This record gives sequence, C-alpha cells and structure tokens, in this order.
Amino acid sequence: MSFLRPLGNTGLQVSALGLGTVKFGRNSGVKYPAAFELPDDNTIRNLLAVARESGINVLDTAPAYGSSEERIGQLLQHRQDWVLVTKVGEEFDGTHSKFDFSAAHTRISIERSLQRLRTDYLDLVLVHSDGDDEAILRQGDCIQMLRDFHKRGAIRAIGMSVKTDAGGVLAAELLDAVMVTYNLQQQDHAAVERAHVLGKGVLVKKGLMSGHVNADATGGMQDLVRDSMNAVLGNNCIHSMIVGTLSTSHLRRNVELALAALA
Repeated sequence: MSFLRPLGNTGLQVSALGLGTVKFGRNSGVKYPAAFELPDDNTIRNLLAVARESGINVLDTAPAYGSSEERIGQLLQHRQDWVLVTKVGEEFDGTHSKFDFSAAHTRISIERSLQRLRTDYLDLVLVHSDGDDEAILRQGDCIQMLRDFHKRGAIRAIGMSVKTDAGGVLAAELLDAVMVTYNLQQQDHAAVERAHVLGKGVLVKKGLMSGHVNADATGGMQDLVRDSMNAVLGNNCIHSMIVGTLSTSHLRRNVELALAALA
C-alpha cells in the first residue's frame, strides 16, 4: 500500500502516518506515561522538517491542545504541503476540559483556529466528542455550523473524533471522516468497516495507546510498536494513524515501522 493515499472521498491525500501535536502545547491533564516539558521552537521546527522529509503531511491539533495551534501557525512553512486537522467542541482551561457544541461556540472556535493557524482554510475539522457521540450528532447544532463553513470554503471536510464504536458508525454515515481508537487493546471495527463501505475517511488515534506501548522494546513479540503499526496500518480500511512525539529519532523510527507495515 502507498504511504500517501486518498482520505475516503474527501479529495484530500493523506500520509499513512500523521503527526499528533498535543505535546506541542499541553503537558498537564494528559495521560502519557511520563511527564515532559513543552518543546522549544527549534524542536518543533526540526520535527516538522523531519516529518515532511519522511513523507508525512498530516498534522493533528485542537484547541484543547493548549498552545499547539498557535505554535503551528507561527512555525509551519509551506502551508499548501500540509493537511491540517483541528477540532471543535473541547476547550482546556489549564486544569479541566469543558465542552460546548453550540453553533455559536463552533463559529468562534473555527474563526479562532483559522487565525491561530494563520490560514484561510482548514483541511479537516473534527468534532471533539465528550463521549456522548450519538447525542452530539443527532441533537447538537455544531454540525450545521461546520457545514456552513464548508460551503464557504473555509473547511474542506468534516468529521468526528469519537469515543464509541456506535458513535463512529453514525459519524461515518453523516460526515466525511471519522477518527477512531484502534490499537492492540481496542479496535472500533464497526466504525472502520462502515466508513469503508461508505467511502469515508478513517483516521486512528491512540494507535500506540497514548505512549503506553513500550517504544524501547525490540525483537519478536516484545516489539509492541511494530505490532501496533502492523495491526493499524495492515488494515486497508484505515487511511492515517496519528502518532505524537517530541523526538526526531522516534519519528524516523515510526516512519520506518509504518513503511514496513505497508510493505
């Protein structure tokens, strides 16, 4: 399988591995196995350069990722070479997350993301679910606001980062793309399969279980990173796996393993 592939019928071409950017802007209230300092600008520049050199074009961010959007906007070069994925619905106040799926807040969030990312369009906007996926999709008015921005050309595709398999199925039916949890412990099979049947885009989060896979293990069944890559990217219904890191060596290694999984 190719490292670059269509994201369903969205018209977007995405790399099989995407770069998650939570760690660009937020290091509190996260579930990573070890504490970390926020990176300096040079670290981020180097990560972005290595990502592009390695064929990665997907950057995944969100308002809930602290200063991530702003830092990407300041440091990203050659905007046209990237698929920028951001989100609406979740805000982080430095201590707690809060959720707002109203049309008014969705409008504010999109306009703010455009400003922070220093762009006049967003490639993919995902609803950042609070866990009640189906209620948000059926009852919330954020979807219509996203569609309004889509009609204006400010958003190229709309999706949802879901918390449930059933929610993922519904999101696949209603939207352009879905982001699901898919790893060695949890696999949202129904959502992935429904999206595939409908020609919708599929992105994977927590493919390495938020860093809880032992990235230092090597050899045979102990190499859980390799096993994880094989499990996710070996499924041809999945288009891009989002993995975050602050290490260029880890990023290069992840790309090597992704290419091996696709071979």
